[in-house]
Amino acid sequence: MKQFKWIFTFIFALTLTSIVGCSSTPTQEGTGEYVDDAVITTKVKAEILKEPTLNSFEINVETFKGVVQLSGFVATQNDINRAVAVARGIKGVKSVKNDMRLKANP
Repeated sequence: MKQFKWIFTFIFALTLTSIVGCSSTPTQEGTGEYVDDAVITTKVKAEILKEPTLNSFEINVETFKGVVQLSGFVATQNDINRAVAVARGIKGVKSVKNDMRLKANP
């Protein structure tokens, strides 16, 4: 019986350690959040790729805890507005940070 208690205690401690190790902090994602963010990033990139007016190679997409950050250099303000609208339309996106810039015209 003592050995059973020891095994149970060990399994409980291991489980508790695993749960705490996968939890998130304000500056670090948990495992589940990381996977969710990767899915959101992929969906945003796929939708941007479908847009004929947007050059998907010019727009970088990053996601952290559901907040999508768009960056890069695009040709027009309409491209910026369209990319932000596309990102906002993806399920799971909490907000969109726009760090895109217009290309300088020579």
